[in-house]
Amino acid sequence: MPRGPAHLCERALGMLQGVMRTADVARAINCNVRTVRCLRPHYRETGWTRQDGHLHRISTSRTSHLRDRYRMATTARVTPGTHNSSISAQTVRNRLREAGLRACRPVVRQALTRHHRQQRCLWAQTHRRWTRQDWQKVLFTDESRFCLTRGDVRICVYHRRNEPYTEACTLVRDQFVGGGSVMVWGGVSQHHRTELVVIAGNLNAVRYREDILLPHVVPFLQAHPGMTLQHDNATSHTARSVRDFLQDRNVSVLPWPAKSPDLNHIEHVWDLLDRRVRPRAIPPRNVRELAGALVEEWGNISQQELANLVQSMIRRCTAVLNAAGGHTRYRLLLLILTPPLFRDTLFHFC
Repeated sequence: MPRGPAHLCERALGMLQGVMRTADVARAINCNVRTVRCLRPHYRETGWTRQDGHLHRISTSRTSHLRDRYRMATTARVTPGTHNSSISAQTVRNRLREAGLRACRPVVRQALTRHHRQQRCLWAQTHRRWTRQDWQKVLFTDESRFCLTRGDVRICVYHRRNEPYTEACTLVRDQFVGGGSVMVWGGVSQHHRTELVVIAGNLNAVRYREDILLPHVVPFLQAHPGMTLQHDNATSHTARSVRDFLQDRNVSVLPWPAKSPDLNHIEHVWDLLDRRVRPRAIPPRNVRELAGALVEEWGNISQQELANLVQSMIRRCTAVLNAAGGHTRYRLLLLILTPPLFRDTLFHFC
């Protein structure tokens, strides 16, 4: 029979259901491996993580409370078969709502090391005194990939309204997956925008120089003297050939800290674009239609919306300093054209 505090037993069970190894679970909760190993069969047999001496009512708000908000589980794991077959998915949602928790999609962010945080703070310190007029002279550029489909599991987090975002409310990813996809490049400033360029295949340094910088960026900067180019530290952007190309043409480049998409407001422009394409009466059915829809809707975004985002740069610098170089509330959204139905929903309590 598993011994120990009930909340630790339930946390261990949640980790095991999340496909963690027994040894890793024991190490995480500072418990004996054998105790953790005995937990799963006892739970399957009795439906409880430990013997309490009496039965509890399952469906009341007083007793069906969350022991561990950091537990991950799917709808199928939280509902029938966990405690009692009479529990429905709606009961779980009702109890979460009564506890003041609401569902939303997690903030997708990149992992930050100590060096990344230091560089982000240094950059924010340097640019925190820039005025709106200074930021108006920057052309913010980026690439983004839009997908027709995504995986079968839709991830949601539950947190209380106005509750600060913690690491548990974020989803750390380095790669994004999906079905057919379209990669695009674009640039925006206070008063102008570039064309939206559809990129076929992967973007390396040669293609970035020949297909993006030469036909789009250089003519734009020549037409608007005094502007500075901003791009992130992707390999295709920082290659020696690209740096030499920009230097030969006297293009001023804004230094940029690594792993800082939340500092670039163009990430929210991609969100605006996604929100315009998704609700179309006839949604894109293939990559070609998706590319055409993205280009069309890019031109429909009002310049005032772009200008409002540029004006957020001062607040973004302050937010980075307040977070000691950590993640801010300026979220990097997962921009995917999602299908209407999912087989299951993954809940994360944070």
